[in-house]
Amino acid sequence: MHEIFMKLAIQEAKKGQGNTYTNPLVGAVIVSENNVLSKGAHLEYGQAHAEKNAIDLCKTPEKLLNSTIYVTLEPCNHYGKQPPCTQLILDSGIKNVVIGQLDPNPLVSGKGVKALRDHGIRVMIGILEKEVRNLNKNYNYFFEKQRPYVSLKLAMSLDGKISLRKKRLQISQQEVFERVHEERDNYHAILVGSETILIDDPQLLSTKKTKFSPIRIVMDRRGRLLDNFKQTIFKDSSAPVLIFTEATEYSNQLPEHVEVISQSAVTVPDVLNELYKRNIQSVYVEGGSIIHDTFLASHCWDEIICYLAPVILGGDSLSSISSKRMSHSITKLKFVDLEQIGNEFRIVGRRV
Repeated sequence: MHEIFMKLAIQEAKKGQGNTYTNPLVGAVIVSENNVLSKGAHLEYGQAHAEKNAIDLCKTPEKLLNSTIYVTLEPCNHYGKQPPCTQLILDSGIKNVVIGQLDPNPLVSGKGVKALRDHGIRVMIGILEKEVRNLNKNYNYFFEKQRPYVSLKLAMSLDGKISLRKKRLQISQQEVFERVHEERDNYHAILVGSETILIDDPQLLSTKKTKFSPIRIVMDRRGRLLDNFKQTIFKDSSAPVLIFTEATEYSNQLPEHVEVISQSAVTVPDVLNELYKRNIQSVYVEGGSIIHDTFLASHCWDEIICYLAPVILGGDSLSSISSKRMSHSITKLKFVDLEQIGNEFRIVGRRV
């Protein structure tokens, strides 16, 4: 029965998708004598947590006494924007807490369980843990590895090309184009190189309207974008823009949504370290080819998402991952997903 109720909590947690940044998705289900009394989710950053919503939504509060709460993530035991969920559980009369996974955030990790057990609450941990962890893959990675989760996204031809050299074109069909824009919402940031901005002039936005749009990040070592601010990302203020550069001189008349971060050397580890400090938990790297190779060489990446179109470009067309770097080894991947979208394929591989 534990698995059945935890599955309900997982489904409940998904209701907060896209609106809880920087908090994780969390769902809760309260059960008494194998009957569901109420359900709740953390629906928006800064608002009530899943446990409180489940307790408040219970229409028969007298039945909370000696009941069981199933919660996907360990209840917090500290004061933040909301009071401790552990105290709410204690005050409600709930006597059993079943947890999907411990919270990897050091502010919470283990402290919630200890507080509950210290007050005589029976606690069970690890029910459907694999499924629960998938709710917050990037959140878990961020706190366990101390850096953002990085996905390299490619859209290429069968011969591994992304565009003609002197003429940009869209290889993917509309179905894939729409899927990529939806996929961006799964990440806290979208990253490209300055060449992509100068040639393609993208907006780097998603199609969904959520409270927290992905932050747009540009690696612009030479400061090529900092002369005239003509590109779309400077005019469109619907999402913040961070530009990493080694340039020391540029205009002070930046649009309000744009921030320039000067570094002595713009390297992938240094960029990711800065993003970690800013609590940016995941990055969707869209290229171009040199940026992708820079990440590949740095070993600071975790996943490749490849959209493969049934076309061939040949000749001197641009490769999906390339640079003047001499390559000395192969990189092995564990393929985790293969999906057909129209007449194209989406292939996901993770580092071994």
